[in-house]
Amino acid sequence: MQASRARLFKEYKEVQREKSADPDIQLVCDDSNIFKWTALIKGPSETPYEGGVFQLAFAIPEQYPLLPPQVRFLTKIFHPNVHFKTGEICLDILKNAWSPAWTLQSVCRAIIALMAHPEPDSPLNCDSGNLLRSGDVRGFQSMARMYTRLAAMPKKT
Repeated sequence: MQASRARLFKEYKEVQREKSADPDIQLVCDDSNIFKWTALIKGPSETPYEGGVFQLAFAIPEQYPLLPPQVRFLTKIFHPNVHFKTGEICLDILKNAWSPAWTLQSVCRAIIALMAHPEPDSPLNCDSGNLLRSGDVRGFQSMARMYTRLAAMPKKT
């Protein structure tokens, strides 16, 4: 557990140092528990998620970095590789392709890349996966844009 704390503390210092280096990701460590983090990520440009800000929750196991963090979307998102109700993410690096070389920041980057390049052949959200697999890209983008507007965009007052 000491090794994981040391690693997370090192990542925390890097995040503090590089806050402006990556404007698409804002990682925040829980004040009272270094094993709980949240992130705000910006929807990638030229995707239906553009303009949206999505919140992720990280639960880091005590064996980190030997085991991957559990990451899920707290913000509702219409995406084939994200479970609509739970926010669970289907991404190989969070499962069998994990390597201790990955950091929380690089996991956020990989999730942003997944948002831009969905994998409809292994869907957690069958509705969005089926739209893409059947070639209805327009239908998928329209639904994804609608949910981005409803859940991930700041409300105008």
